[in-house]
Amino acid sequence: MRERNADAQAPTTPCTARGGIPRVPGLRTVFALLTLAFALLVPAGPAAAQGSVPASQAAHLADLLRSNPVYVSDQMPREVPYSMAPAFAKYAKRTGVPTYVLVLPAQLSSEGSLLAAVHDRLGRDGLYVLVDDMGVAAADAYGVRAPADDASTVTLYELPYDAGPLLKFQRFTEVIAEGSAKAARHADSAQKRYGGEGGSSHEPDNMYIGPTDRDNQSFLTGILLTGVPLLILLLSPYVRRRLRRRAPPTKASKPPIDLGKLPKQAGTASAKSGNSGKSTKEATPRARHPLAARLIEAGCALLAAVAVVFVTLHTFDQKTSSAAPPPTAADMSARVDRVAAGLRHDPLYSDPESPQLLTAAQQSELRHRMAEFKSSTGPVYVTLVPQLSNDESGDQPGIFSAALHKKVGKDGVYIVADPLRGDIGAEDYGLRIESSRLTFDLPDAIRHDNADSEPADFRLGARLDQLMTFLDKMPRTSEPSYSEFGTERAPDPVEDNTLHPLFFRSDFWPGVFVGLLAGALAFGIMVALISMLGGLIALRRRRATAPASATPGAFTAPADPAESYLRRTARSDITALGREFEAAPESLPDAVRTRIWDCLDAATLLVDRDSDRRVDNEAAPAELAAAIALARSGRATLVTGAAADFCCDLNPLHGPATQKHDVRYVERGRRRRRRIPVCEPCRHAAADRRHGPLSALRLTLPGADHGERVAYQEAAGPLPAAQHGIARLLDAVREYAGVQ
Repeated sequence: MRERNADAQAPTTPCTARGGIPRVPGLRTVFALLTLAFALLVPAGPAAAQGSVPASQAAHLADLLRSNPVYVSDQMPREVPYSMAPAFAKYAKRTGVPTYVLVLPAQLSSEGSLLAAVHDRLGRDGLYVLVDDMGVAAADAYGVRAPADDASTVTLYELPYDAGPLLKFQRFTEVIAEGSAKAARHADSAQKRYGGEGGSSHEPDNMYIGPTDRDNQSFLTGILLTGVPLLILLLSPYVRRRLRRRAPPTKASKPPIDLGKLPKQAGTASAKSGNSGKSTKEATPRARHPLAARLIEAGCALLAAVAVVFVTLHTFDQKTSSAAPPPTAADMSARVDRVAAGLRHDPLYSDPESPQLLTAAQQSELRHRMAEFKSSTGPVYVTLVPQLSNDESGDQPGIFSAALHKKVGKDGVYIVADPLRGDIGAEDYGLRIESSRLTFDLPDAIRHDNADSEPADFRLGARLDQLMTFLDKMPRTSEPSYSEFGTERAPDPVEDNTLHPLFFRSDFWPGVFVGLLAGALAFGIMVALISMLGGLIALRRRRATAPASATPGAFTAPADPAESYLRRTARSDITALGREFEAAPESLPDAVRTRIWDCLDAATLLVDRDSDRRVDNEAAPAELAAAIALARSGRATLVTGAAADFCCDLNPLHGPATQKHDVRYVERGRRRRRRIPVCEPCRHAAADRRHGPLSALRLTLPGADHGERVAYQEAAGPLPAAQHGIARLLDAVREYAGVQ
């Protein structure tokens, strides 16, 4: 009865056996014991699968977010200093939902699985965002409405890759705050615009330039700074000389007349033609002002150089090569201080922000090997910390080890293992071993994981064990030795991110030299082009002023020529007559030769009184027109072999008349009719009423006033005598030249 009551009062599970011996545990207790045993034998870690996340890393990050919803790691001070946390927190508040931000280096495992693990351990709903040095790496919403995927798409396509993490996160939060509908439209628009829809892609332009781009800018600046002023100094005098030759002559310059080798009679005839009133004096040299022109050209070149400097400074105004702000001294030393503090308490430090690649058994074995080496030789400090290009050492483990040795203040072998890449490096500071062997003889199989199929843990535990074996076998020395590497200074983050000046650095001086060559080459090319263009213009003018053959009626001239036209035509026709007369055959009749001679001599008297073989600047338009009429009459006589009696009455510049034509005109209110000598073109024009009245065909010359035109019959000088015949014109010229 007593036993039955005891049995009745005893619980079913767990229960006690007879004699006070415990019974077999229940199902829950057995399961708990099995779970504990499995956890001890097979600890969780990244050695399982690539996508799994270490529990300790996620738990550590969850603890950090529990105290502050925005955490910026101290491992990227060159790109994202941890002092930027307030800026990230400011933008995180704009989303309208609880937002948890982690700014970490690029992770080994999947970013999404890391965020999920952090959320599970934090146990709070909200928007979880993972930011690395390139921008928003992952974003997930748990228990809240937030268009995380659309915001990530907009950030990915709208901003250039060098926009920087902060700007990309700012744009991400702006899209989140817009709501799901607008975010979806923005994401679709950005993907269509920049995503390469329809076989074409268009990426946003970079916001920053690199050192190579700045070198190119300096090179171009050097070219422009010397090439443009040099081109001005070379081209300006050349253009000025050409313009002076082509511009209407002034009293300081006269276009030359090439009369060729004239026979002696030309000079004799000139002397006999009433030239007694003309003083025989030397040709007055042309007045020039080369100094003033050269000073103006030098000033223009100087202004061009100043303009190049101003434009290049305004255009190439970039100062930095990335969006990274300059870190403070605290930013640069934060991680070293954290790791050094950990090493003072434990010589094996595994970065809690990074994946935990060593199992508990591997850590225990490594600690045992480190203790043995310490007892025999000296301490060993092992750090499992990522080595990044934007960390305080600039991805140089030797510099990081040297900083740790200085901060910890203890000699020993400092081993740095990268949990993100699997690389291992070791430096000796003050132990009695051959430290050079750590630098030169450490096998590559220890330094790097050379396995074909790379596991998630890079076989880091096994390789560290091999490194300890290598240290045990290293020869000892009588004196302490120190590593020769890693003692150099880390690159300055501000200087490393600052672009060098545009002038007097890098490729600027080669650009200066190339600019001199380019300026000379450009001058040669422009001279060739100007010469070709000038030749084409001169050809058109020659065709307009002088025919290919000096046959009667073949000369053309406008009815209202400009003074510049008269000067060019007088020079070209007199020159042509001189050359043609020099090449005339000896069988030319004396009467014809005398007429040609008289025409050439009279034309020369009108436009070249000082015998300097140039058209006089003082020659009036009527004198130039008379010289043209005589020169063309002489050329026509040379071709036909017969001396003409009259010039074209309507326009003496057309040369000799070929026949007479009846014309009707109104004089003092009365209609009159008379026969006048005309050239063949004028005869056809007079017969054709479509050409209008004959007054439109009659030659007029520039008057004294601007815009005034004077009929050639009313002009001063010998030209009106042309309507009475060429012989009368020759006499009038001789008489006029003698009076002058």
